[in-house]
Amino acid sequence: MSFLVDTQTLKTGLIIFRRADVKHRNWYCRIKLPNADRYKTFSLKTSDINAARDKAFDQDAEVRFSVKHDIPVFNKLFSQVAQEFSAFQKERAEARQISRHRWRVLDSHIRSQLNRYVGTVQISQIGKDRWTSYPIWRQKNGKGRSGGMVSEGTIRDEMATFRSILGYAARKHYIRESQIPQDRLPMSKARREEFAPAEYRKLHMFARGWVKEARNSLNSWYRTVAYNFVLIMANTGMRPSEAKNLQWRDVSVQTDKQGRPFVRLNVRGKGKHRHLVAASNVATYLDRIRAITKAKEPTDCVFTNEAGGPAATLYHSLVEGLLTDSGLLMSSSGSRRSTYCFRHTYATFRLTEGVDVYFLAKQMGTSVQMIEKHYGHVNPVKNADRILQGLPGWEPAAAVPSESR
Repeated sequence: MSFLVDTQTLKTGLIIFRRADVKHRNWYCRIKLPNADRYKTFSLKTSDINAARDKAFDQDAEVRFSVKHDIPVFNKLFSQVAQEFSAFQKERAEARQISRHRWRVLDSHIRSQLNRYVGTVQISQIGKDRWTSYPIWRQKNGKGRSGGMVSEGTIRDEMATFRSILGYAARKHYIRESQIPQDRLPMSKARREEFAPAEYRKLHMFARGWVKEARNSLNSWYRTVAYNFVLIMANTGMRPSEAKNLQWRDVSVQTDKQGRPFVRLNVRGKGKHRHLVAASNVATYLDRIRAITKAKEPTDCVFTNEAGGPAATLYHSLVEGLLTDSGLLMSSSGSRRSTYCFRHTYATFRLTEGVDVYFLAKQMGTSVQMIEKHYGHVNPVKNADRILQGLPGWEPAAAVPSESR
């Protein structure tokens, strides 16, 4: 380093030096941490060379004692470590190890909540009491998206980020390994917010009039696309991220051994690629969108804005408006519904129709354990043998009109 002057090596891994970028002549020492490619620097607060050497050896002994007994060597505020953690996760996103959306979520947890809670606290001083008290603090100092209480799911996600930051701090030797909370994250008591069959029937019947009541041609375009987007999501079980990446070349209509048509979709999301199948009515909904979109090339996105560019928010405000106007924004448990609820609705309806949980897990790109965990309230008919079994009997989907709007 160019600002180090009068450098003297006292032993391997221990040097003393003066700084060229300050006016005083006091000495500093730099100590290499044992078994790590990291250094700790101390101001020795003396200009006497002999005193500086003695203090440097003392500091070296303290550092080695701390490392040996798992005592933190570095003192940093939680907010400083959280910023480092966020920057590291951003690098991972740029390297495509995690999604950019995932990094944004982590960074949002830090900036909006965790820094407010413990940002000014030394990372080495955060113990179990801070961890266990977070849900109480969060409920007292924030509101949910709908203005009510913060959901347990939201608190759970924020605490997962909290623990990840502490894990990062331990790997950086800012805290002891024992300071990483081992308690289980709080379980969300709320069920997945799927629609009941009667609610879904009400939604799509209401949506038909909602499209007709559009204020102008642009609003009519968006409402038409948003309506068919809802139908596609509820009839395929796609994740929103998969829908956002869906291109026309990913869509094909095929037939099974009995000559029955079905739709095959190649979807990408959460860093993975998979195939899923859907009944032929999904082809109708896709055709409605293709008929009015400006993006018709094979590599164009299926879900776009009116100008033909990718739909960045997947019609979030439109879908929210539709759910609000139809009186279905809030579930029976009092939780606010989102686009993800159509995936939950698909899973619930398929289980009710008798699709085997193994095939449903493959179809939805998840695990059998995840299906059983989140949809254990559904009592499925056993021994179903194919993913499309029972679709003609799914009244909410079958009741959707097939004519173009």
